Amino acid sequence: MTGVLVLAGTPIGDVSDAPPRLLTELSTADVIAAEDTRRLRRLTQALGVTPAGRVLSYFEGNEVGRTPELVEALLGGARVLLVTDAGMPSVSDPGYRLVDAAVAAGIKVTAVPGPSAVLTALALSGLPVDRFTFEGFLPRKAGDRARQLAEVAAEPRTMVFFEAPHRIAEALDAMAVAFGADRPAAVCRELTKTYEEIKRGPLGELAVWAADGVRGEITVVVAGAPPAGPVTLTPQELARRVAVREEAGEHRKEAIAALAIELGLPKREVFDAVVAAKTEAGAGGKAGPKAGAKAGTKAGTEERRES
Repeated sequence: MTGVLVLAGTPIGDVSDAPPRLLTELSTADVIAAEDTRRLRRLTQALGVTPAGRVLSYFEGNEVGRTPELVEALLGGARVLLVTDAGMPSVSDPGYRLVDAAVAAGIKVTAVPGPSAVLTALALSGLPVDRFTFEGFLPRKAGDRARQLAEVAAEPRTMVFFEAPHRIAEALDAMAVAFGADRPAAVCRELTKTYEEIKRGPLGELAVWAADGVRGEITVVVAGAPPAGPVTLTPQELARRVAVREEAGEHRKEAIAALAIELGLPKREVFDAVVAAKTEAGAGGKAGPKAGAKAGTKAGTEERRES
């Protein structure tokens, strides 16, 4: 029989947050793959647990080479426990490669739920939590960071970021530029630890606050983009957009309805713009204004039948 891969959440600060199942897994696993074996040693000492199995390092620098070794152990029936320095493996930490390889090999993968900096910061931020996205760490280079932030500037859901203390000031400055200095946000520092701090406010103010330096593990929560108001377009532009959709193969009735939904406008407003455009086009024809008006009236009748 094949073994089992167990992903275990570890405390993000307060050691007493460790779930009871973590203690059981640490003391019974055949193999423990740890992001930092020294931190694991401190954790087990604090919990009063003695690992019974082999302890191996499994971090960004060696996970490609060590994954096959762990998969081989799993195929041999071993129970392998994967832990990172804090929180859940795979969430901006090593783990994805091993999970992917284990699943491909038909190995069972399970988890010991535990503390999460993402969910803890989200809950404490005071920002909407019904829908959110996790964006992880931003790129280190200013240009790459600006491009990534521009991609999510219109994201309507609350966003959660991880950031290093020595880059937090630059990151908040970049967010203020990309999202607007007035966008609400929260900087969550040292969660569950002695010096836990939640700093809430507009991004511009938070950037000024962070300029003097911020220490500790940091999670940033940013409000999503506010809903855009109805788009204001001239009747001519509305008619042009409907025409573009028709040229792409949509039926006129469908094009009118789709554009109305896209722009948040009443369907009647788009319909009237199309009729007005046809009337105007008819008025400019060779038959003169009177004939053009008749053509426009005829077009309007046809439109009403279609809608």
